[in-house]
Amino acid sequence: MTEIKQNERVDLTGFGSIGIIQDPGEFCYGVDSVLLADFCAGLIKKTGTFTRIMDLGTGSGIIPLILCHKTPAGTIYGIDIQENSVDRALRSSHLNDLEDRLNFMVADVKDFVEENGDLKGTFDAVTCNPPYFVDGGGIKPDNPARLISRHETTAGLEDFIRCASELLRDKGDLFMVHRPSRLCDIFQAARKYSLEPKTLRQVVPRRGETANIVLVHMIKNGGSDLSVLPELAVHDNKGNYTEELREAYL
Repeated sequence: MTEIKQNERVDLTGFGSIGIIQDPGEFCYGVDSVLLADFCAGLIKKTGTFTRIMDLGTGSGIIPLILCHKTPAGTIYGIDIQENSVDRALRSSHLNDLEDRLNFMVADVKDFVEENGDLKGTFDAVTCNPPYFVDGGGIKPDNPARLISRHETTAGLEDFIRCASELLRDKGDLFMVHRPSRLCDIFQAARKYSLEPKTLRQVVPRRGETANIVLVHMIKNGGSDLSVLPELAVHDNKGNYTEELREAYL
């Protein structure tokens, strides 16, 4: 039986019967993680070639859990610097009988490849939902776990992109969710580490509103040809999820 610790709860994700162990006092996943997993899974369904995936800054493992439901990928890794989060991810993999497909590790993206050289260049795809705010930017939460999850206190955007590039095979795919305000930083770092932005999609709270989330797909050593997809609205004018957002939960 899977241990559920004090202050934790098991939340149904909406992806089949998959549940996730979360601590509401620390950090719970949001719609950005769901959109990123769906963004990645969409290409996997088209190509059918992804067998090894790495999720950087995995938190409690929501993206690997969703990808297990949405794709046939046989091996999915997730790393995070927060021990409590990785512990919950490991127990969630046990809860869902997915230990044979999921591998979670406590690690810092800054030196992960250096310390795990056997994994360099071995992944078909990398997903990444890094901290959105630069150190010193935005309103800092008092909770240390939430601070690390949303602010670049330990590793910055460039660290995540460099790590992703080192882990990917040639022509491997990086999928990232971030804020539109960081697009220039993303593109600059991507090209520095041989990752070419290929697809961009902005996410808006409602039609006609300013985008607050952006999804970016990059290819290692890919050609320069960026496609901009139609924006995706999360809510309709009644405050309900749009049909397209609901489809992300299939």
